[in-house]
Amino acid sequence: MKMLRFLILLVSSGTTAAAIACEYPPLVNIPAGVDATMGELLTAQTGIRTYMEAMETYLACLDDESSAAGADAPTEYKLIMASRHNAAIAEMEAVAEDFNIEVQSYRDANSDND
Repeated sequence: MKMLRFLILLVSSGTTAAAIACEYPPLVNIPAGVDATMGELLTAQTGIRTYMEAMETYLACLDDESSAAGADAPTEYKLIMASRHNAAIAEMEAVAEDFNIEVQSYRDANSDND
């Protein structure tokens, strides 16, 4: 029961031991394609690559933390770690999709310049 209360407290405060050990990368700024220059989009693309690499490191850290907790870790802990992992994956997918949308917006806005 104390473990459950401890985990609930950690979840409600937004931290766990893994979250403290695993550094969550900041989001990258993606310019609006309609107004962006090619240089701005290329800079964003470089930032996204760095972000994706940092997120892969974060995911590996989560996996290491989960493995270190072992098979006997409380179910709540496993659920929290799986949730953090899934949220990170969803965020990575959303960033990639947003960038692709903005690149298409740039192409549409600059199609007369071809």
